[in-house]
Amino acid sequence: MLNKFANKKVFVGMSGGVDSSVSAALLKEAGFDVTGVFIKVWQPDFVECTWREDRLDAMRVCAKLKIPFFTLYLEKEYKRDVADYMINEYKVGRTPNPDVMCNKYVKFGAFFDFAIKQGADFVATGHYSRVRKTGEKSPVLLLTGNDRNKDQSYFLWTLTQRELSKTLFPIGNIEKPEVRRIAKKLGLSTAEKKDSQGVCFLGKFDMKDFLAHYIKEKAGKVLNEKGEVIGTHNGAIFLTIGQRHGFEITKKTTDSKPLFVITKDLKNNTITVSENSLQDKVESKEVEIGNVNWTGGVEPDTKKKYSARIRYRQPLFSCKIKKLGKDYSIFFDGPQKAISSGQSLVIYDGEVCLGGGIIK
Repeated sequence: MLNKFANKKVFVGMSGGVDSSVSAALLKEAGFDVTGVFIKVWQPDFVECTWREDRLDAMRVCAKLKIPFFTLYLEKEYKRDVADYMINEYKVGRTPNPDVMCNKYVKFGAFFDFAIKQGADFVATGHYSRVRKTGEKSPVLLLTGNDRNKDQSYFLWTLTQRELSKTLFPIGNIEKPEVRRIAKKLGLSTAEKKDSQGVCFLGKFDMKDFLAHYIKEKAGKVLNEKGEVIGTHNGAIFLTIGQRHGFEITKKTTDSKPLFVITKDLKNNTITVSENSLQDKVESKEVEIGNVNWTGGVEPDTKKKYSARIRYRQPLFSCKIKKLGKDYSIFFDGPQKAISSGQSLVIYDGEVCLGGGIIK
């Protein structure tokens, strides 16, 4: 499938993980002129730093594949468009999606722009997604990855035809076990490396501890559904709908069950909790989204049924779409739980990721 692009120049985002390593290997095997690029981003000094080890892993893979290696420094872009965005969203009580913004502004923003300016014909990453062009005048489609357990199209809904027309996802049609098998067969040092988790580039960390460095803690009350004070917390800003940790219950009973945050009142700095997260007071069949992007550049048919999800890896739910000026209302067949303002809602037509928007 890739052979028709032989000798084309492609810059591969190399994270130091197995997915991007195999992506680079497959592209070279297909005849591309491949350059590996490690993206160095901003990291706070209080978060465990692994970028040096990751960069070394990426360098080793490039050396093994005998391809050029380059380090691209995007600290300013990451701090402004991902970290600061995340902090500011929490400050106003919204639930951010930093991985979406990382893809939009860093991987398919600054990195993409850099690669094209350097003469690259394509940019490639190790995302479990696919692109497909069905005709000369038809748009490039963004598709789900064949490995449904790893599909990452949810995080790519902000991509436009400008990016998709010059993007390759070499492992999008491969399942994860096969990716590792290929890496082992080729003798890549990242074959057994564990997958990265947590926030894009920053990894896994305690979000409350992270935010506490930028947002001052303020003691508040935990309420039950009757409005009775049953505990305390250190700031409603730090908590998200559906969360079951991060607050202390002082009035417990012998048969106390796990409690979930179901509403937040930032003005009064209180949260309301319930034993049943499904009693979420923001449960609704209608969800309004703004900042909408359609990956194919074409608006969906408002008379047609589609499917959508409001969280990564959440099952897809059938829905219809209604346009509201620049915004859209999504009408689900069934009620949606734990709807969080600020999160991404992504819409699909079968295996095609049509696009999405930010929940208002």
